[in-house]
Amino acid sequence: QSFLLLLDTRFSDIELREEEGIPTEEFLESCYAIVPVLDKLGPTVFAPVKMDFVGNIKKINQKFITNREEFDTLQKIVLHEVNAGVAQVRNSATEALLWLKRGLKFLKGFLTEVKNGEKNIQTAL
Repeated sequence: QSFLLLLDTRFSDIELREEEGIPTEEFLESCYAIVPVLDKLGPTVFAPVKMDFVGNIKKINQKFITNREEFDTLQKIVLHEVNAGVAQVRNSATEALLWLKRGLKFLKGFLTEVKNGEKNIQTAL
């Protein structure tokens, strides 16, 4: 658990922009910071989670780098894709964000189980 304290970029450090939402770049940096944690937790057990996680981060980043100013918040990316009618298209940044959120929620649940004393990884999962 102590290795979580070493993360340079934390979600809790992200400053929400009033009216605009979550800054894309800081959010992606926080997500990337979790990837080495997955290796520490179990490189074999968490390999599929890590692959999914990294893939979704990359999809969002690919959208972000097409126009850093226009897509400076996650909300702007989603709104742009909704208005363009591509939010529900496979591999859209919106879909990637949905799966990334699910992955983060899963990881939080797993870490909560471990923190609460669960020693069996399968049970915690």
